[in-house]
Amino acid sequence: MQNQYRLGIDAGGTFTDFILADRSGGVRIFKALSTPQDPTLAIRNGLALIEEETGISSREIVSNADLCINGTTVGLNALIQHKGARTGLIATKGHEDSIEIRLGHKEDGYRYDPDYPPATMLVPRYLRRGVRERVLSTGAVHTPLNEEDVREACRHFIAEGVESVAISFVWSVLHPEHEARAAEIVREMMPGIRLTVGSQLYPQVREYTRTSTAIVNAYLAPILSNYVEKVDGYFQSLGARAPVRYFQSNGGLALGRVVSDQSVYAINSGPASAPQAALYLGAPWDMKDIITVDMGGTSFDITLTHDGRANVSKNIDFLRYRIGIPMIQVETLGAGGGSIGWIDSMGLMQMGPQSAGSEPGPACYDQGGDRPTTTDANLVLGYLNPDGLVGGRLPLNVEKARSAIETYLAKPLGISVEKAAYGMFTIVNNNMVNAIRRVSVERGYDPRDFVLNCAGGATSAHITALAREMGIRKILISKLASGLCAFGQIISDVKYNYMAPAPVRLEGAEAASKLDALFDGLEERGRADLAADGFTPDRIGVRRALDMRYVGQVHECTVDVDPFTVTEAALEQLKAAFHARHEELYTYSEPNSTVEVVNIESALTGAVDKPERMRIAPGKGPHSALSGTRQMIFSADGTRQDTPVYDGASLGAGDRIAGPAVIQEVTTTIVIEPGWHAELDATGVYVLTQPTAASTNTINASAETEDA
Repeated sequence: MQNQYRLGIDAGGTFTDFILADRSGGVRIFKALSTPQDPTLAIRNGLALIEEETGISSREIVSNADLCINGTTVGLNALIQHKGARTGLIATKGHEDSIEIRLGHKEDGYRYDPDYPPATMLVPRYLRRGVRERVLSTGAVHTPLNEEDVREACRHFIAEGVESVAISFVWSVLHPEHEARAAEIVREMMPGIRLTVGSQLYPQVREYTRTSTAIVNAYLAPILSNYVEKVDGYFQSLGARAPVRYFQSNGGLALGRVVSDQSVYAINSGPASAPQAALYLGAPWDMKDIITVDMGGTSFDITLTHDGRANVSKNIDFLRYRIGIPMIQVETLGAGGGSIGWIDSMGLMQMGPQSAGSEPGPACYDQGGDRPTTTDANLVLGYLNPDGLVGGRLPLNVEKARSAIETYLAKPLGISVEKAAYGMFTIVNNNMVNAIRRVSVERGYDPRDFVLNCAGGATSAHITALAREMGIRKILISKLASGLCAFGQIISDVKYNYMAPAPVRLEGAEAASKLDALFDGLEERGRADLAADGFTPDRIGVRRALDMRYVGQVHECTVDVDPFTVTEAALEQLKAAFHARHEELYTYSEPNSTVEVVNIESALTGAVDKPERMRIAPGKGPHSALSGTRQMIFSADGTRQDTPVYDGASLGAGDRIAGPAVIQEVTTTIVIEPGWHAELDATGVYVLTQPTAASTNTINASAETEDA
C-alpha cells in the first residue's frame, strides 16, 4: 500500500460490506443495510458508520486511500428484475430473431420440458431492425451494407424512445467494417446514445452468443453508467486522489469508464472476488484447492479454485441469457438468511428461493416481516445471539421468529416449533450441498479433496453441517468472513480480457504463425492499456486461453496455457493440453483426431500492492473468552443442550475450542457442531477440523484442560 488506507465495498442483496485496511496491517469490517432503491445511499451510510465507530471521517479515509474499490449488484439486479434500459437491436436482415431461436433449444436442464416458459426478451420484436448486408464465413463481403436501412432503424428507435443500441452482424468478427460504419451512423443520428458493437465487445465466433452478449451489455450500460457517474462523483467530492476501481465478473479490477462501456463484465462482480480471497487466506498452509461458499441474506454463492486457479466459464446461460465473456464461475441459488420456509402442494416443507431480503427482512428483525426464514430458524435453534446481530445494532425478536415458524410451518405440519426450525435448517443445508456438488462433482472434482472456505454473514452458522454432508474435513473461517468478497476486492489486481477469432487447424507453420501473431497483437494492446493505467512492465502478467475442438465437433472447450512463442513444434504442446482437458471434462480424448482452434483470448493483469496480513496476538486460552452458555439444538428430535458461547474478540492465536460451541464475532456467528474443533491462527483465520476417531479423545481432553 502506498497511502494510509484501502477501502473495499461489496453491495449485496441485504447488506453492503465495507473493508477498511490501513498501512500498519489493521483490517476492519463494517456492514450497512443495502438500499436497492439507491445503491449509493448504502455507501454514504456505510462511510458514516465507519466514522461513527473509528472517529475517522469519510473525507480523511477517501482522500488518503490508494484504492477505493466497489463491487456492485446494480447490473445483476437490473437483469433479474428486467429493469434495464429500453434497448434496440440492429442485426443482419433475416437474423433479427436469433435471440429467440436460441440455437433451437431451451437452456440445459429444461431442454425437453414443454411447460418451461420462454425467456423474457430484453429487446422486444418491434425494437429489432434488420439491415441488408452479408459477410461470408471467409470474411468476404457478399452484400454491402445498406446505410439507409441503418438510418431507418435509427429513426424508428428515436420515435420509440430507445436509450441504448446493440449492433450485431453475421460474421462481423471476420469483417468488422460493416458494424463500424453502422455505429458511425447511429452516433451521428442518435448523439449521446449508449452503443454496443458486438465485434468490439465480444470478437469471437458464434453469432447467437455475440448478439446476446451485446444485447445484455446494451441493456445494462445506461444503468451502470449512471451508477458509476454517481459513485465517482461522490468519491471525488470527498477528495479522492485515485479513481474508483470497480470489480468485474472476470475476477479483476477496472476503471469506471471500462465498466460503463463493458457493463456485462459487472453482472456478477461481488462473488467473483471470493476465489482471490480464499487463495490469500489459504496461502500460509499452501492450500490451493478451495471451495468457497457465501451465504448472505438473499443468496448462496459457490466458487471453486483448483491448483490455485479459479474456475472460469464462457458462453454460458446466466439468468436465461447467453453471455460469452469470461466470468468467474459462480453457482448461485436462493438460499440466504432471508430464504422463506413454506409448504408445497404435496405437504412438504421447502426453503426459498423466495427471500425476505432486507425489506421487510426475517420475522425476527421486527420490521414488518411475518414469514419464517432461515435466520428465524437459526435464532430458535439457539445459534444466534438473541441480543442482536452486527454487535447488537440489529436487535432480534425471538418471539416473532417462533410465531412465524409456528403459524406457517409447525402447526400445519403437526410438529413442534423446534423440530420445524431444525427441519428448515436441514433443508436449506441440503439445497446448498446440491449446489456445491454442481461446481465440484459434476465438473470432475471430488469435494473431499478440497478445503471449505466460509464467506458471508450467515454461512458460519451452517458451515460445519455443510462440510459434514460433503465429507470435507477442514474449514477456513476468517474473522473477515462476513465481508470476504469486499476483502477479496482490496487484494485483487486490475484485469482486462482481449479476444480474437482464430478459425485455424493446428497443423503446419502457417497456423503457428497466425496464432502467434494474433496473441502478440492482443497482448500488445493489453500492455499499452495497462501502461496507460500506470503499470510498469514488471507488474504486468499474461495468461492465454484457446477455445478448441476436434474437427466435426459442435462445441469447443477452453484450454488455459502459459504464454510462449507459438512455433510449429509448439503446436504439439497445444494439442496435448487440449487432449488432457477434453479427457478431464468428458472422460475421453481422441489423440489421432485433428484439432482446431475457434477463438483465442489473452488475460492481462496489472499487479496491485497487497495490504499487510492481519496479525492476532497469542491467546490466553479459550476460558478467557467464555461469555456464557445458551440452549441449542443439534439434532432432528429438537432436544436442547447447554452449549458454551465464546466471544471471538477475546480469543487469541492458538486458542482451540471443541464443539459443540458457538463463537460470536461482531458480524458473524460460528456454529461448531459436535465432533469438530476450531483453532484461531495468528493470521485471523479459524481453522476448523473434524479429527479422526483415533485423535478425538486427545483433542477433547486438551480442550477440556484449556477450558478449566
